[in-house]
Amino acid sequence: MVQNDDLANSQKRNENMLTKLRKQMLRAQKGFTLIELMVVLLIIGVLAALIVPNVLDRADDARVTAARTDANNLMQALKLYKLDNQRFPTAEQGLQALLTKPTTGPIPGNWKSYLDKLPNDPWGRPYLYVNPGIKAEVDVMSFGADGQSGGEGNNADIGSWQ
Repeated sequence: MVQNDDLANSQKRNENMLTKLRKQMLRAQKGFTLIELMVVLLIIGVLAALIVPNVLDRADDARVTAARTDANNLMQALKLYKLDNQRFPTAEQGLQALLTKPTTGPIPGNWKSYLDKLPNDPWGRPYLYVNPGIKAEVDVMSFGADGQSGGEGNNADIGSWQ
C-alpha cells in the first residue's frame, strides 16, 4: 500500500512539474515587445518608401503600353473592315461600325461584327477615330493621361501610328 501511495505522489509531482513548465512556456511565447513591433514597422516603412515610387511609375508605363496595344488592335479590326467592305468606316460611322452595322451611308455590303465591345483607353475615355487620318489614311488615338491634345510623357497623345 505504501508503494502505491509513493507511486501516486510521484505521478502528482510529475503532473505539477509539467503544468508549471507549460505555464512558463506560454509566458515566454506571449508576444512581441513594443520595441520589436516598432522596429518591424520602421523597416516596413523604409522598404515602402523605396519601392512604392517605382511601382507607381510602372503603372503609368503600363497604361501607355495598354493604350498602344488597344490602338493597334482597333486598327487591325479596321483593316479587316476595309478588306470586307473596300473602305474604312466614315468619321460619322466611327468605331461603332466595328460593333454594329452602320445605318448611314455608305452602308457596307459585307459587314460582319469585328469586335465584341469597344474598349475605353486606360484613363476611361473612348478612343478617337480620325478619318481622314493625321498620320495615315485613318488613325485611332487617345489623348493620354490628361485628355488634352499634345503633351509630354504620360500626357502625350498615343496613336495607331506608334
